[in-house]
Amino acid sequence: MALTVLTVDDSRTMRDMLKHSLVAAGFRVLQAEDGLDGLEVLKTEKPDVVVTDINMPRLDGFGFIEAVRSDAERRTMPVLVLTTEADPDKKSRAKAAGATGWIVKPFDPVKLVDAIRRVAA
Repeated sequence: MALTVLTVDDSRTMRDMLKHSLVAAGFRVLQAEDGLDGLEVLKTEKPDVVVTDINMPRLDGFGFIEAVRSDAERRTMPVLVLTTEADPDKKSRAKAAGATGWIVKPFDPVKLVDAIRRVAA
């Protein structure tokens, strides 16, 4: 059965690039436009892995990760951060919030797919 990945990013272009790369790798892809939208998707879906941006309107990636981790059912769900940010403080903050890993944009589709498969195992 195909792994399901939820992508959370406010950029339509980035969501399209992620969907193209992940569908080509055989994943089922769910999409959300920001953290609040991502939490709505999680009410009805149980993805194997979440890939989220940090800088988004309404609810940023930090708040989204914290909300996911506060839900007992989703506490162990892998959450990868995919962002243009390279700031060590933000990386530490994401890890403290519960992020499983950190990938800097622009992403290499092969490395992203490998990372998703690793954390989903």
